Amino acid sequence: MSKTYSAAERAYREIKERILTGALPGGELISEGEIANDLGTSRTPVREAFLRLETEGWMRLYPKRGALVVPIPSHEAEHVAHARYVVETAAVRALTAADRPPLLDTLRESLTRQRELVANLDASDGQALARFATEDTDFHRGYVVAAGNPLLTGFYDSLRERQRRMNSVALHRAPMNTARIVEQHARLTDLIAAGDTAAFDTALADHLSGVHQLELRGL
Repeated sequence: MSKTYSAAERAYREIKERILTGALPGGELISEGEIANDLGTSRTPVREAFLRLETEGWMRLYPKRGALVVPIPSHEAEHVAHARYVVETAAVRALTAADRPPLLDTLRESLTRQRELVANLDASDGQALARFATEDTDFHRGYVVAAGNPLLTGFYDSLRERQRRMNSVALHRAPMNTARIVEQHARLTDLIAAGDTAAFDTALADHLSGVHQLELRGL
């Protein structure tokens, strides 16, 4: 691997991570020079990273002006949340009584970490919000994986980057909602423990709608 390619790959990963965590918010116009200075690299790898991110739909390039971080379209947020609802509710319905005890241990361990993050959360700390957003994503993924359907898991993982970004946007918009999110996660855990799939479906729809300020039609 050439040094140029390595630098371009590092720039790509760093810039994309900043987009996913909200450090580079949607609608922001940035320049190659600005990012190159920040990363301590030349403009060439940053230019290559920008082109790759544009291909993936994360950026829109404007010659001689810079790169626009593409905001999350409202319809995309709704589609991602709806797809998550379909997969997550299907996964919970597929869980057997034997599946639940080890899963519940995993979910409760996640709840402990979430509560610790909330207890020490500084709303101005973008890295802390990013850690909570990742823990949130992993919490939901836990019961999808536990259902044991690799096709469902694969599809769900294809949404992960969009999910992380949506979580980050929601937390930056209202960081003090984190305690409420943890309460809702605890409620979802209790419903999985009880095997109450109907109540889980309703609670999940309310959770996704509230966190992302969406009206999920047909749920």
